[in-house]
Amino acid sequence: MPPDDRFTNCLVKHDMLRGSRQVHRFPNGAAAGEAVFVPRRGARDEDDGYLLSYVHNPDRGAGDLVILSAQDFTALPLARIHLPGRVLGFHGSWVPDA
Repeated sequence: MPPDDRFTNCLVKHDMLRGSRQVHRFPNGAAAGEAVFVPRRGARDEDDGYLLSYVHNPDRGAGDLVILSAQDFTALPLARIHLPGRVLGFHGSWVPDA
């Protein structure tokens, strides 16, 4: 396993048009992986959907799949699914065919 100092305990949402950012922080010692965006069915706005990220929970010694609202990024997670072990994370995104 790579050391947790290669990861961070937060996710950052950048708004390139406004030049702003929002930070979603997890507890100290947590290690958040790369988030994947999943659009909400019928979405019209760029951030109308969900962010899924594996987050290492050091208290349990295992990972959680954390689901955030992309439009309410700093709010509490919509869901947290406890996993039986550590997962290093998603990598990459997929888009539907045009």
